[in-house]
Amino acid sequence: MQNDISMDYIHRSDHDALNFAASDRERYYEAKRVLDFIIALALLVLLVPVMIMIALLILVYSPGPIIFVQERVGAKRQSLNGRTYWKKVIFKCYKFRTMHVNADSAIHQAYVKALIENDEEKMTTLQGAKTQPRKLVNDSRIIRPGKILRKLSLDELPQFWNVVKGDMSLVGPRPAIPYEVEMYKPWHLRRLEAQPGLTGLQQVTARCNKDFDQQVKLDIQYIQKQSLWQDIKIILKTPLAVISSKGAY
Repeated sequence: MQNDISMDYIHRSDHDALNFAASDRERYYEAKRVLDFIIALALLVLLVPVMIMIALLILVYSPGPIIFVQERVGAKRQSLNGRTYWKKVIFKCYKFRTMHVNADSAIHQAYVKALIENDEEKMTTLQGAKTQPRKLVNDSRIIRPGKILRKLSLDELPQFWNVVKGDMSLVGPRPAIPYEVEMYKPWHLRRLEAQPGLTGLQQVTARCNKDFDQQVKLDIQYIQKQSLWQDIKIILKTPLAVISSKGAY
């Protein structure tokens, strides 16, 4: 491996290990981790009554597992030859189940491919109608309470546990599914130059109203300007973005 690694992504011989150069922001990352842990743990405790209600709702409408566990792509900082880099990692991401048990992911994979390629015709065909949000809205796999849980992002509450564990941060690009990352253009991989987050600049700015390239550009903008103050501002803006449901369906 070359020693003059830049901010561009690099491939190892096994193709599956991507590393990304990280700026020297040790104090920022340390403070960010402390903030993540304290806030996530506190909210996990405070939201226990809400999560119990959601769990019961899921069980009533769709008996089966309450928590949906899915592999997602994240990033971890690692040191090599005195330099710090981002390494792609796979972790288990937790969500409240909003779909029928054993739902087929084929339609979502097809939609993600069309989204990344900005294929409007294909997205419309998969949706059954033209829609503004850049996400699969007309999805028969979703159970009745799943729509409101998704609209208000309540299905993502278990991810506070991912934050406590250190898999995710409160703020960062949303964690991608492995098959999504396999479809990325080379420059899209720059969104993996930060730990994935529960919320981010893209979520409080556009949510699902922008095309995929624009969403990635917002993630990269956040990464380039990362600071504790920016994280706090995004955290404070998130409740209003969720309540307004703008761009969420």
